[in-house]
Amino acid sequence: MPEIEIRPVIPEDIDVLAKMDHSYTSDHVWQMDSHFVSGQTGAVFREVRLPRKAKVDYPRSPQSLIKHWESYSGVLVAVLSGEPVGYTSLVENMIPVTTWVMDLAVRPNLRRQGIGSALMLAALDWTGAQTKSQRLILGMQTKNFPGINMAQKLGFDYCGYIDHFYPNRDIAIFFTKWII
Repeated sequence: MPEIEIRPVIPEDIDVLAKMDHSYTSDHVWQMDSHFVSGQTGAVFREVRLPRKAKVDYPRSPQSLIKHWESYSGVLVAVLSGEPVGYTSLVENMIPVTTWVMDLAVRPNLRRQGIGSALMLAALDWTGAQTKSQRLILGMQTKNFPGINMAQKLGFDYCGYIDHFYPNRDIAIFFTKWII
């Protein structure tokens, strides 16, 4: 892993982070199958390999990211050689005793080198030290197979989904890790 520093965001970071390419590629998805049987509804997710890698756009625009960062509880930035290369944004108490990861992004040429994992571990530490939250929740598109793998590798457990969650009407799946 590259030698990175993780620190709170400063005003000079905002423009760099907003202009960063937030899209990602994936060769798998979590596909949802709904079941309606005898008055009962259920959903099952299964991992499906795509015929080729797909580029997936981030579900929020840079303008909406900047607009919301000021209202978030915290934004942590990964810095390499003095330059911001990734970040995570956090919101405390959307539901009681819980902090939500709203965004997690790493510059494309530095992905899969541990920076996203380092940001998530820093988010866990920040949540334990700066909030009264007892758990951290990470949400992502079902197409974000690299993010799903990272969450599972870090010990996050699947905890639910919301259909049509994102502006592009994609499903959000959620993973949680208890801090206490």
